[in-house]
Order: sequence, then C-alpha cells, then structure tokens
Amino acid sequence: MNRFIHRLSIIFSFAASQLLPASQPPLVLAMDDDAKMKIVIDMYEDYKSDFKTVADIAPLAAMALTGSEKVVFVDVRSQEEMRVSMLPGAVSQKEYLTNQGRFDNHTVVVYCTIGYRSGIFAKKRAGTMDNNNRIYNLRGGLLAWVLEGGKVVDEKGESRRIHVYGRKWNYPPEGFEATW
Repeated sequence: MNRFIHRLSIIFSFAASQLLPASQPPLVLAMDDDAKMKIVIDMYEDYKSDFKTVADIAPLAAMALTGSEKVVFVDVRSQEEMRVSMLPGAVSQKEYLTNQGRFDNHTVVVYCTIGYRSGIFAKKRAGTMDNNNRIYNLRGGLLAWVLEGGKVVDEKGESRRIHVYGRKWNYPPEGFEATW
C-alpha cells in the first residue's frame, strides 16, 4: 500500500507540474526528506542498469572522505548547473580530464544531480583509469548528498540553492530552493 501511495504521489506531482507554465516551479506534494530520499534512490536504482559495473558510494560514506588529500569529487554537470551548486572542493569534469596526473592515487567520486550522467562517465572512465585510482559514482547524486545533510556551495560560499536539472528531479531537502 505504501508503495502504491508513493507511486500515486509521483504521478500526481508530475501531472500537476505539466499544467504550470515553464517559468513556475512545479507543484510538489508536501513530503518529508525521508520520502524524498526514497524517491531519489529509487530513481537512481532504475538508472543503475545502464552502468551496472560501476561501484557506487553512499553519500554518508563519501562525506567521511571529505577533507582527505586522497579524494577528488568530480562534477560532471554543465557549467550552468555548477554555478548554482556544487560539492565543496569539487572539480569540473573538464578540469579533472585536463589535469589527471594531479589526481594520481586518489579515490575519485563522480556526481551529477541524481547519478545517471556521472554513472555513464564513470563507466567510460573505469576502463581507462590507472590502477592506482578507484572511481565511484555518488549514489543518488547531489540530491542524495543534500538530503543526507551534505553542504553545497556556489561562488559566494555555502548555499541553500540546488540545481535539480528538471522538474522530474525536484526533490530538494526542506529549506533548499530548487532551480533548473
């Protein structure tokens, strides 16, 4: 029954969001962060079939790595998305690919909004990675990160805004403003 209600709320949210002009934020049913996390992880698990061989890492485990000199977080999203929000200390995909030698012997954690684009990136890179590096996809992406209490930044510092890519992924935590 709980799964039925969950699916029904997704369908209702989607249908209602289609009735709004593109400039308006979508209608999101009131739900707590645990319910949002369940939706995010369910979406991620559906996407994972496209990159089954890629190891993933849970947000809390990834947070435990922050501050380590031997980890690099790689944001594979667009420049526009990164200007709104990114993980503290993360590098862009371009910067990572241009300066790979700088990241030798690092744990590489790639991410995007929910983990699909980063999963595809990790799948392509896994075959070309030096054996001294281990690449992981952030499970549930940036959305799961902030739903687990992780911080995001913009050029001014810590931010309460998050770029969610599109209406389908509009599940920011309480107190965050979503944009796409």
